Amino acid sequence: MTVPEERKTVSNGEINRELTLLKRTFNLAIQAGKLIHKPHIPMLVENNVRTGFFEPDQFEAVARQLPPALSPVVAFAYITGWRIPSEALTLQWPNVDFAAGEVRLDPGTTKNSEGRVFLMTAELRALLEAQWEVTRALRHEHGKICPWVFHRDGKPIRSLRKAWQAACIKAGCPGRIPHDLRRTAVRNMVRAGIPERVAMQMTGHITTS
Repeated sequence: MTVPEERKTVSNGEINRELTLLKRTFNLAIQAGKLIHKPHIPMLVENNVRTGFFEPDQFEAVARQLPPALSPVVAFAYITGWRIPSEALTLQWPNVDFAAGEVRLDPGTTKNSEGRVFLMTAELRALLEAQWEVTRALRHEHGKICPWVFHRDGKPIRSLRKAWQAACIKAGCPGRIPHDLRRTAVRNMVRAGIPERVAMQMTGHITTS
C-alpha cells in the first residue's frame, strides 16, 4: 500500500508571493509582445501584517542600551524609516548634502530600485553633523578615510542584530524588530502633519500595510 505524501500547509502570504511572480511573468510577456492582455489574478487576504511601533520613551530606552557606534544608526532609522541593512548601513557621505539639506539614495540602490530623497529635519541634521565630526576626526587624527556615514572606527558595520536583541531585552522591549522603526517613522511624520502618501515616499513604503 502506498502511503500518501503529507500535504504541506502554506500561508496566504506564501501563495501571494507565488501569485506575484505569476503576475510579473504575464507583464514581461506583454512587454515582449508575446501576449496582448493578462488574466485577472486576485490576491488572498493576509492576516500576518506586522503592527509594531515604538513610542518615544521605548525608542530612547533601546538606543541607550546600544554601543556608541550603533546608536546613531538606529536613531537615523527612527527618523527616516529607511531600511537599516541595505540603506542606512550602506549610506555614504556623497549622498549627504548639508547645503541642500537632504539625504539621497541613488536609483538602483533601494529595494524597488527607485531613488529617494529625505529632507533634513533639525534632529536629522544634528545627527549627521555629529557623525561627520566623528568621521573627520578619524582622518585628521589617524589618517583614515571613511566613506560610510555609520561605521566602527572607520570600518563598515555589517550587522547589528545581536546588539539590537540584547538592547531590546535590557530596555524591557523584547521581541521588537528593527523594521518597527520604519512603521514608527511614517506614523511620526503623519502625526507631524505630513500627508501619509508623502511620508511613504520618503521612507520607501509601497503599501500602507
